[in-house]
Amino acid sequence: MSAKQKMRHVLDIIADMFPDAHCELNHSNPFELTIAVLLSAQCTDETVNKVTASLFQKYKRPEHYLNVPLEELEQDIRRIGLFRSKASNIQKLCRIIIDKYDGEVPDSHEGLTELPGVGRKTANVVMSNAFGVPAIAVDTHVDRVSKRLGFAKPEDSVLEVENKLMKLVPREEWTLTHHRLIFFGRYHCKAQSPQCPICPLLDLCKEGKQRMKPGFKTKNNTKKPKIASEG
Repeated sequence: MSAKQKMRHVLDIIADMFPDAHCELNHSNPFELTIAVLLSAQCTDETVNKVTASLFQKYKRPEHYLNVPLEELEQDIRRIGLFRSKASNIQKLCRIIIDKYDGEVPDSHEGLTELPGVGRKTANVVMSNAFGVPAIAVDTHVDRVSKRLGFAKPEDSVLEVENKLMKLVPREEWTLTHHRLIFFGRYHCKAQSPQCPICPLLDLCKEGKQRMKPGFKTKNNTKKPKIASEG
């Protein structure tokens, strides 16, 4: 089985498991999605959605975030990890959007990645979900699943994982694959307790086969590549 055939098999299996995979960050426009993804760095989507439920009622436009003291915005998002730096980035981001883009989120990857707190992953999420441009955003789930299934090497960087996935997955399926890999990693192939005994992809997973052996112990001292903490 070639790498592309293996990927096709994996995509079909995961599609059956998670046919309704989608972006779980609540938003109603590109600006809200950008803020939500920025907040989601090192934080669960569930927590972000709880915070943005009231945040997006209070702040509708970029100028609204600039009309309050930084300390007030910090308090509004204090349940989010790294809330102080994220509040600062949000205000800086809003200033650039107003001054350079007439109050609208830029619809280019280059424009997005120049915004404070917005890195490659966030830009890919916004481009694909808000503007319909195919992209694979590699978060911790996508990174973990890709490496466990052998589509990337354990030492590969986030960018290397992204490039390898883009070569194996048809472009028109990039965005959907991103969502399905996230669902697979979040709800099935979990970091600490993957559901190997009932996994339909166990025959393709070296780590899964190792975990199923009697006496297997997780190697906590194994050095793992650093996943970018930016959105």
